[in-house]
Amino acid sequence: MGSAVMPMSSRSGDPRSPAAVSAVGLHKSYDGKTVLDGIDLRIPAGSVFALLGPNGAGKTTAVRILSTLVAPDGGQAQVAGHDIVTSPDGVRAAIGVTGQFSAVDGLITGEENMLLMADLHHLPKREGRRVTAELLERFELVEAAKKPAQSYSGGMKRRLDIAMTLVGRPRIIFLDEPTTGLDPRSRNTMWGIIRELVTDGVTVFLTTQYLDEADHLADLVAVLDDGKIAAQGSPGELKRLISGGHVRLGFTDPVAYESAAATLRAATRDDEKLTLRVPSDGSQRELRSLLDRLDAAGIEADELAVHTPDLDDVFFALTGRANVPDQTNEPNEPSEDAR
Repeated sequence: MGSAVMPMSSRSGDPRSPAAVSAVGLHKSYDGKTVLDGIDLRIPAGSVFALLGPNGAGKTTAVRILSTLVAPDGGQAQVAGHDIVTSPDGVRAAIGVTGQFSAVDGLITGEENMLLMADLHHLPKREGRRVTAELLERFELVEAAKKPAQSYSGGMKRRLDIAMTLVGRPRIIFLDEPTTGLDPRSRNTMWGIIRELVTDGVTVFLTTQYLDEADHLADLVAVLDDGKIAAQGSPGELKRLISGGHVRLGFTDPVAYESAAATLRAATRDDEKLTLRVPSDGSQRELRSLLDRLDAAGIEADELAVHTPDLDDVFFALTGRANVPDQTNEPNEPSEDAR
């Protein structure tokens, strides 16, 4: 698959702003199999970046390398201004990592989990208790704080997991599949938390199997396939990479339908349903032009619907396969995530 790298849009912020994460030519192999084949990334500070890819594409390996859990075989990367190889302690001091597998200890209470993290970050006792109380309240866990974490629902455990990550006030957070297995309500709650983090100036590096999640949250999306970046850009830019966008016009009057078909010669007809499908990228400019042409001809459609390709369409077009949940780790990688 050839590379098709898109520029960042204004949605991602000023591309001249400081990069929270940057990588050039990252390589990694396991047992002779190339997992990352020279990937380049630049993630502006205070944004949400989503890394998408099919099973075994290298997403988890990329997170592990950038969070200093695994050393790259080649290339360079900086996280929060620190080189991941020569200054790993600087990277670790600036980041938080929430993996696919919760780091919550189910045998102790939510509050005790938080206080344990405060101790690991060497916070003074009074400061640790203050931060713990603030985060438990922020994540709506005060009522459950004294209960064993094993009694928590899946959504509560994920909230506690992220709250524990925030104890050290990281500037960059790596969220590996943060909503996998959650019900729709818990997913929406998690989305709200991620948006709040970015509002506070935190940069979020997100891997997800839910393309709608990337569409809703991400300023910048990269599609990883066979260890290479197949494309990256804003969700809107990626959708415009592929064809299939159209405006659907529906009519009840056969005369108006025929007039519209004569006016819009590029449209695909459905004579049985009296509908026309007009190729369009879904932009405001193209839609206005279409309506102006109909108005000039004195034609009024009874129905109008705009369809633009979604990230599922993009994913399939770029990788040649439908999106499916990750069920395998990359070669020889540990199955457990570390914080």
